[in-house]
Amino acid sequence: MKPDFQRALIPSDEVLHLIGALNAMKDELLNAAQQWELLDENGHVPATPSYTALLQHATDAQDLSRDVLRLSADFARSPHHTTRAGTTVLKHLGTAATMSSHAAPHFTESAECALALSRSANPTDRHYLANRMVIDHASARAFLRRTSESLRDAAKELDDHLGFQRFLETLTRQEGPPAPPPPRPGGRHR
Repeated sequence: MKPDFQRALIPSDEVLHLIGALNAMKDELLNAAQQWELLDENGHVPATPSYTALLQHATDAQDLSRDVLRLSADFARSPHHTTRAGTTVLKHLGTAATMSSHAAPHFTESAECALALSRSANPTDRHYLANRMVIDHASARAFLRRTSESLRDAAKELDDHLGFQRFLETLTRQEGPPAPPPPRPGGRHR
């Protein structure tokens, strides 16, 4: 490989490690978005939503966001973020960091509504609080899904980068040193 190409490539072992970390985090976020449900199996708001469970969603979302931010910051500090693939990966990680940081506040607001709902006797207030709780919780889960999608896109970019590296390696193996010319039949060497 030519030195210019080598500078633009992220070492394969680092790419594979990062793809593994991105996929694990992507799956964790997607699982959280699917499992942290507010509505019951019939799609109704529970009569007494659990403030504690909703607050736990916020706590866990905050932990996930911290992990996404840490991964993004680590990649931004690496020398690889300036490569063509690295720039695109960093863009996806930036989006993931932003999306993940929005999830916890929405879960917290959902929990706050659940607490207010348990103390309210006014039917209009209860209706408003229940709707707001559902919207906040759904928004938080959507932010987790969007974070997962951004991490998936970053992993895909790295996978494409790895494929490009493999392609370049096959080209350089084929180019190799030129074969010596065949000897001339019956002639003298000069």
